[in-house]
Amino acid sequence: MKITTIELRQGFLREKYVCEDEIIITVYLALRLGKPILITGAPGVGKTEIAKVLAKIFDTELIRLQCYEGLDENKALYEWNYQRQLLKIQMSKDGQAANHLEKSIFSEEFLLERPLLKAIRAVKTPVLLIDEIDKTDEEFEAFLFEVLSDFQVSIPELGTVVAKQIPIVILTSNGERELSDGLKRRCVFLYIDYPSVDKELQIVRAKVPEVGDKLSMQIAKAMNRIRGLDMKKAPAISEALDWAKALVELEVTSLDEKTVDSTLNLLLKDKEDQDNFRKQLGAKGLIAAVNE
Repeated sequence: MKITTIELRQGFLREKYVCEDEIIITVYLALRLGKPILITGAPGVGKTEIAKVLAKIFDTELIRLQCYEGLDENKALYEWNYQRQLLKIQMSKDGQAANHLEKSIFSEEFLLERPLLKAIRAVKTPVLLIDEIDKTDEEFEAFLFEVLSDFQVSIPELGTVVAKQIPIVILTSNGERELSDGLKRRCVFLYIDYPSVDKELQIVRAKVPEVGDKLSMQIAKAMNRIRGLDMKKAPAISEALDWAKALVELEVTSLDEKTVDSTLNLLLKDKEDQDNFRKQLGAKGLIAAVNE
């Protein structure tokens, strides 16, 4: 889709997605080249949000395929409405020929579109988000690679369906397994890390503008320090924003030990991580760090 880097940057700013030039240039080139974008990084760094922002920038539909272990072609592409087909067969009392009945029940009326087919058949270019592709197996990945290469699928009963418009495709991966070289070659690659203190400060102020200057800086420093600890799951950007909103609701203007202890569950949602935080740093150590 045609868009300039300036327009793209303005769109991201309008949607309050704070990002570096690397992200803008990568997305721009993927759009111009008509290639999918493979975005990797830890959970919660803003990978999925890029697809949502692009859907808003282009005022188009966001079609999401949430991946999981055991996901197969039928769940991703299309299925037949077997219950309605069975009901149609049972209600068929006019003795119509078997071949005519078969054609009838394998028609558009009984087809259930899943995300991939819905994106291929869309009249207006949609944003297709294939979220957490690393959770699927290699067999599904190979199938997906074929679909993304041709943007067409064959439905035996209906024929070949060719994309009316090539979707804007965003794939995300949390790095749970290594993806194939074939899929990587098909995509433009983008890695997103946890934000720096300065970037997180911009995000907090953009998303939760009612946070004061001092508190927003303390939140940004706190998130950076906590993510540096040894824990099972570092807090995501979304959890930093939830924390900021909660502190505003509590009318907190500056962090102290009591506030950190009483709101820690908004950041660390695992008992083991909370215990590790207290052993490795604790509220006192965090306050010292954010006030440096």
